[in-house]
Amino acid sequence: MFIKSAKALSYAKAFKQQCNLPASKKFSCDVIVTIRIWYASRRPDLDESLILDLLQDVAYENDRQVKEKHIYWMGVDKENPRCEIEVSARE
Repeated sequence: MFIKSAKALSYAKAFKQQCNLPASKKFSCDVIVTIRIWYASRRPDLDESLILDLLQDVAYENDRQVKEKHIYWMGVDKENPRCEIEVSARE
C-alpha cells in the first residue's frame, strides 16, 4: 500500500483542480512527457513520479504508456512555483 504525505495529497488536490481535460483528449498510444519545474526553494520535495501518476486518467490511460520523459529543473521561483507539462504521442 502506498501512502502519500500531506504535502503530496495537497499537491494532488491542486493538480486535479487545474488539470481537467476532456476524456476525448486522453492519449491511448505511447507518449512522451516533458515536465519543466520551478521550485519554491532549493530544497525541492516534489517528485516528478507524482506528476506522472496524476496524469493517469487525465492525459493518458495508464502511466505505463510513458515511454520517454524529459524532466527539467528550471530554477527557483518563490513567488510562482509551478510545473509546465507537455504530453505528446510517441511516433
